[in-house]
Amino acid sequence: MTVTASKTLRDIVGLGQQQPAPLTQSALIMIDLQNTYRRGVMQLTGVEEAVQEAKNLLEIARQNNVPIFHIRHDGGEGSPYDLNDDIGAISAEIAPIEGEPVITKQVPNSFVGTDLDEQLKALGINNLVLAGFMTHMCVNSTAHGAFNLGYAPTVVASATASRPLEAANGKVVSAQDVHDAALASTRDLYAAVVDTVADLKI
Repeated sequence: MTVTASKTLRDIVGLGQQQPAPLTQSALIMIDLQNTYRRGVMQLTGVEEAVQEAKNLLEIARQNNVPIFHIRHDGGEGSPYDLNDDIGAISAEIAPIEGEPVITKQVPNSFVGTDLDEQLKALGINNLVLAGFMTHMCVNSTAHGAFNLGYAPTVVASATASRPLEAANGKVVSAQDVHDAALASTRDLYAAVVDTVADLKI
């Protein structure tokens, strides 16, 4: 049976589909690109490919003097997000360099309990490009939070990843389906989505 996509909520309410802003007219938000997602209990499906795409995106942003913000999640001592342990560190290939702010959060939405909004407003930034982990959790939550604060976010799908989840009925939802559904639900209202770094206008 062929399934036809519904009109997006953006179109229904008259907002029109959001177009991705060029990277050079945005800030890059690197969300939770921590070692915990590359090994152990939190390892994601397709994580290495996503890290490479995030690295490519970061390099392009640096070459073009795009403002870059690194977000990291602090889950406390002994957790998979222990910032005092290598498991909680931002991965070396995509680690911040001098002058790039690092913002620590404790909930999925990168704007809650942090000064990310204040820092972006101080720079006069409205467009955001999001990459990182996990697609269905902190990336989506940050995109939703950004929209609610008046920003125009764009998610780079290839620079994000998820993991298999169990539905309430016991069905196992594949990581790819979780990833795709999360991006589709966010694209319905909150953000533009591009498939790869190569699809993002510079």
